[in-house]
Amino acid sequence: MTYDNEAIVRHAYHTAEGNVLDVAGFVGSFTDDGVFNDVVGQESYLGEQLGEVVLRMGKLIPDVHRELHRVTVLGDVVAVELSIQGTFLGPLETPAGIVQPTGAKIDVPTADFWYLRDGKVETFNCLDGDRATGESYPPPVHRGRRAQADGRLPSISRQVRQARRSLALRRAQALRRLDRDPNGASLAH
Repeated sequence: MTYDNEAIVRHAYHTAEGNVLDVAGFVGSFTDDGVFNDVVGQESYLGEQLGEVVLRMGKLIPDVHRELHRVTVLGDVVAVELSIQGTFLGPLETPAGIVQPTGAKIDVPTADFWYLRDGKVETFNCLDGDRATGESYPPPVHRGRRAQADGRLPSISRQVRQARRSLALRRAQALRRLDRDPNGASLAH
């Protein structure tokens, strides 16, 4: 049987939106042994814990929204480039203590990888950009930097632009290397 894996993943995102928070729907998207891996945070969630993740995010960012920028499907694998957006109304428990809510807007670049089996999510790996780059989470509490009048941090978008430029530069360098043999001679026709 063939499944519309993109639709399944989009539905899972929808169930976890701040204005929906359909815990049963989110958990029901997974296989019985399905797992959600917070790769950067090095935590994994199974069974009922899957629903707790949705509720925790809903308390941290009640208006949470996932803006999907690019969705790529390759069989049973769905890769998504997105931003997690909303208002930090916390509080956020961290190993260093509780971070009190600031009311600031967040916009966290994220990459998600969904692995499906028979129309259900078997594994969901989430890599959110701010923690992956060593920044604190959520962005509104970054090292005492001041937010703009709308609550956004100017440095976040600058970091994203810098990361994209760096990635583009590395891609260009890799392509140039592909056009040369090991001795440096051009292979272009």
